[in-house]
Amino acid sequence: MPRTALFAGSFDPITNGHLDVVRSAVRLADLLVLAVGIHPGKTPLFSADERLAMLDEICRPLGQGAGCDIVCTTFGDLVVSAAKRAGATILIRGLRDAGDFDYEMQMAGMNAVMAPNVQTVFLPASPEVRPITATLVRQIASMGGDISAFVPPQVAARLKKKFAKG
Repeated sequence: MPRTALFAGSFDPITNGHLDVVRSAVRLADLLVLAVGIHPGKTPLFSADERLAMLDEICRPLGQGAGCDIVCTTFGDLVVSAAKRAGATILIRGLRDAGDFDYEMQMAGMNAVMAPNVQTVFLPASPEVRPITATLVRQIASMGGDISAFVPPQVAARLKKKFAKG
């Protein structure tokens, strides 16, 4: 039976930290669903379509190299609902530090009650990507800083264009 995993996030933008998790996740599943969260109360820098395009462009080759199909989608409800729709039995969550762990353990417990057939799998971030957050990347890019160490080149180019003085 094929194993389907779901990795949810805002991916605004996709960072090298996200890619670190994807590289690990494609070794655990036959199908990895990358789910972009859409929340009406938040105003992302990149549109949902832009985030989906970046994920597909950057992550699909990682999946192909590992023999894992990758599908990119959006969701605006509970992550366990998105997992159920996708047929996922695994929720992938990346961990950077102890703060992430505490929060993610609470979420995993709540998700386990709502969807007992969906298992949360924690993937620790590699040391070199642990400090990276999309929020910090956006802040650095908005001030003209060099973000090349934190995001793939395609994302750096898109961020530079977003923040170009016009």
